[in-house]
Amino acid sequence: MDIVERVHNELLRRKKTLALAESCTGGALAARITAIPGASQFFLGSIVAYANAWKEKLLGVSSITLKDKGAVSRETVEEMVLGLLERTEADYGIAISGIAGPGGATCDRPVGTVYIAIAQRGQKVDVERIEIPKSRLQIIEATVDAALILLWRRLCIN
Repeated sequence: MDIVERVHNELLRRKKTLALAESCTGGALAARITAIPGASQFFLGSIVAYANAWKEKLLGVSSITLKDKGAVSRETVEEMVLGLLERTEADYGIAISGIAGPGGATCDRPVGTVYIAIAQRGQKVDVERIEIPKSRLQIIEATVDAALILLWRRLCIN
């Protein structure tokens, strides 16, 4: 059984729901989750907020955060996931923002820098920074895997 099946089964067992806010993965996490039959029993959907304007409008990310910290930051993904939970009835949320390349890198945020936020309603938000020095598609795939592992870890400790 792979990680997405484990997450799927655990969310069903707990009767919990999940929503996503994806940026650099462009919906790849949602596609991976919905590839398994029965995902509609727990998966509410994904907002693919690629543009900063959508992060602000649809997820409530502060324009100040985006200006001062950037779209690829701990603060931005935390605001993304909190905005997602405020705007949905999801029990769990995941937010992702990163630099899949080949452009967009800075000295402190090279291509492959990704932030993932995992939240459970009423609990603290966990944010992880990962660095995946690979090609664009490999970065997206590795980010999806990392997000599922982080959610699985969160499910196991609660």
